[in-house]
Amino acid sequence: MAEEFVRLAGVDIYNLKNVCEGHIMLSNNRTKYQSSILGVYGQNGSGKTTLIDALQILKYVLTGRPVPAQYAEYINVDADAARLRYEFVINDSEGTSHAFYEFSIKAVRDQSGQNLDTPSDSEDNIKVCVFDEVLKFSVENDRARMRRSTVMDTRNADIFLPESKYQLLFGDDQNVKNKLRIAKAMALGSSQSFLFSRAMIDELHKQENGSHPEEFELYAALTRRLVYFGNYELYVIDRKNTGVISINILPLSFQFTHEPKHVVGTIPLLLDRPTPVPEITYDVIKKVINNMNIVLTQIVPGLTIDMRDLGPSVMKNGQNARSIQLMSRKNSKEIPLLYESEGIKKIISILQLLIVVYNHPSITVAIDELDSGVYEYLLGELLRIISEKGKGQLIFTSHNLRPLETLDKNFILFTTTNPQNRYIRLSHVKSNNNLRDFYFRDIVLGEQKEEVYKPTNNAEIAFAFREAGEIFES
Repeated sequence: MAEEFVRLAGVDIYNLKNVCEGHIMLSNNRTKYQSSILGVYGQNGSGKTTLIDALQILKYVLTGRPVPAQYAEYINVDADAARLRYEFVINDSEGTSHAFYEFSIKAVRDQSGQNLDTPSDSEDNIKVCVFDEVLKFSVENDRARMRRSTVMDTRNADIFLPESKYQLLFGDDQNVKNKLRIAKAMALGSSQSFLFSRAMIDELHKQENGSHPEEFELYAALTRRLVYFGNYELYVIDRKNTGVISINILPLSFQFTHEPKHVVGTIPLLLDRPTPVPEITYDVIKKVINNMNIVLTQIVPGLTIDMRDLGPSVMKNGQNARSIQLMSRKNSKEIPLLYESEGIKKIISILQLLIVVYNHPSITVAIDELDSGVYEYLLGELLRIISEKGKGQLIFTSHNLRPLETLDKNFILFTTTNPQNRYIRLSHVKSNNNLRDFYFRDIVLGEQKEEVYKPTNNAEIAFAFREAGEIFES
C-alpha cells in the first residue's frame, strides 16, 4: 500500500518583500529518495527568508487564524498587493491528487477600535486583508480522473464561482447562502481566509451528513486534508526562534501522537530561571525530551538533556503546575542548559521536528537560518542523512555552504539579483562538479543566465571604513 501524505510541490511568490516574482519547484524527480529537501542559498537580502514568510502566511491561512498585521508591511513597496500560489501533492491508497491554492494579501486600515472616521495624531493602524482566493483540484486515482478544475473562486463573486460547484457543495438553501455571505465578509475584515474559515469548513461538514454525488465527497475530502495538513503537518520555524534563544528562552517545537490526539505546538521554556508548566504540559515535555535524547546523544556524543522537577507550583490563572528547569547532562555531570552554546540550544529546539521529518512522509518543516550556531560538518551530515533515508519534507535557508557538498544539486535553490526572477537552480552542473566550488566560480565569472551575486568592490569597502572612521573621530 502506498504511504499517504500531503506535500508542497511548488510555491509562486509575487510582490512579497523584495521578490517581485519568484517560482519555486520543490519536487526532485532526479533521485529515488522518499524525502523532499530544499535548501535556499544566496546573498544577504536576496529573498531567502521571503520563502519562509510565504510558508508562514500559508500556515495562518490553512489553520483559519488571522494573518498578523506585521505581514501588511511585507507587501512590496511598488505594489498594492502580494499574491501567493501553492501546489500540493495529495497521495493516498487510491492514487494521487493535486491541489492548487492561491490568494492575495493587502494592507487595509484597521478601524476596529473607533466608531468615528476622525483624524488622528498617530498613524493609522493597518492590518492584512486576505482576498481573491482560488482553490483548484486535479485527480488521478482508482476512482476518478479529473483535469485541473476550479472548485472555489472568490474573485468578483457573491460567495464563490463557478455556480455549478457551489450548487454541488451547498445546494439552494438560502440560510446556508446567507451564513456564507456573512462568513466571507467577516473573513475579509478579520485578516482570515474565507475558504478555510471555521464557518466555511463547518458548513461543508454539515453538508456531508446528506446523500451526495461522489464528486462532492472528493472535493470535501481534499479540502479537509488541506486543513489537517495546515494544522498538524506544516511547521514553520522563523527567525524569532533564534531570537528568543538569545534572550534565554528555549522554544521547544514538537509533534507526536498522544492517543487519541495529535499533540503539536511550541512551548517556550525559560532557561535562566524555573518555568511553571501545567501538569499536562509537564507530561508532554517529558515525552519530547526522552524522544530527543535518543538522537541528541548521537549527534553531540554523550550529551542528553533532562527536566529537573522543582516541585508543585501555581500558574497565574490559579491552575496547578510543576516548576521545572532544563538541565544538560554530559559525563555524568549536570549543568543548567542555560550555559550550553547557542548551537546546542538551536539543535534542541528543533530536533523533535527533524525526527518527525525523518520518519513521516506527510510532515513539512520549514526553518529559516538552519545553520545558525550549528557546526558546519554536523549540519552537512544531518542533511545528508535526512535527504537519503528520511521520508518527509524539509525546507531551509542557510548561509553555511557545507550542504552544497552533501546534498543532491536538485535539492538546492539559489537566489538571484533579479527581483523579477528571484529563484533558480544552477545549470550546466555536472555530476562530478563540487556544487560549492561551482557556486563560488559563478559568483566570480557570472556564467548563469541570471546574476546570483551583486558584486562588491573591496577597495571601495576599505575606503568607506576609513572615511567612516575619520568622521567618527572628528
